[in-house]
Amino acid sequence: MKVEASAPSNIALIKYMGKEPGGRNRPANPSLSYTLEHLRSFVTLEKIQELMIDEWLALPGFEPIELSQVGLKKFMEHFMRLKLQWKIPGNYRVQSANNFPADCGLASSASSFAALTLAAYSLAQAHDKNLECTREELSQFSRLGSGSSCRSMFSPWAEWSGEGAEGINVALELEHAVILVDGDRKSVSSSEAHARVNTSLLWPGRPDRAWARLKELKTALSRQDWRSIYDVCWSEFWDMHALFETSKPSFGFMSRGTLDVLDQLRQLWLRDKDGPIVTMDAGANVHLLLRSDQIGRANTWLSGYKTLRSWSE
Repeated sequence: MKVEASAPSNIALIKYMGKEPGGRNRPANPSLSYTLEHLRSFVTLEKIQELMIDEWLALPGFEPIELSQVGLKKFMEHFMRLKLQWKIPGNYRVQSANNFPADCGLASSASSFAALTLAAYSLAQAHDKNLECTREELSQFSRLGSGSSCRSMFSPWAEWSGEGAEGINVALELEHAVILVDGDRKSVSSSEAHARVNTSLLWPGRPDRAWARLKELKTALSRQDWRSIYDVCWSEFWDMHALFETSKPSFGFMSRGTLDVLDQLRQLWLRDKDGPIVTMDAGANVHLLLRSDQIGRANTWLSGYKTLRSWSE
């Protein structure tokens, strides 16, 4: 028996950074994200009679991927958790890959754990024809493996503030590009970043700031107030990176190249009074969200940068 599944990455505009005590990836504050359908993870599950335990292999034909021992353990433990949840018998070869670089601030854990959850659900349904889960329930299961993966169950917009995410109605369909400043593996994992940020003196007010920005962003989205959307998203990603730089011990992801890109984008807004929505994940790379009428100009803005884009150049 063999099943396949795929899931997209997502980019949070209001950030998930910091967890409630007690584990299980419950967020310390709400988050709101846009789903990146062109950046995807793929998972296959194949029952292998001769296997005494489950095993993981890279899925060929995609970006080269190599899981760390910690990452491999976390991924396979999530599969075991889902097998127990849905009473899936047997042992399986788990293969996964992305069509984009992993572990560099492009939310590959979100897409890969969502894809693994969907693949395991398909496998469970093959064994139990009566099994039915809603997207919200699948989101809650996926969250146990990777918090941000719960948002990848919905497209194009998702909000998460509790056990799982939910899709939200926003009348904006956007294009996405990410400027690849650094495609190497991050020196500090997202899991470690979550653990460190609550040592920052900026941490005590962080949940309140996130709630305030969420309210402001949802109002701006409903009004399609592009400048206000940009302002909220700009301040939000700087807030997250300030937590990194003021934690104990401090760490950071922004490079000289990152700062040069951000300065160019700021100058663009100052000159034209318009530009892309700018945000960053926990990495050095810079994400842009654009209206469809901006694509022609965006090809000029992005000239000279290595990028991944949702449109054909």
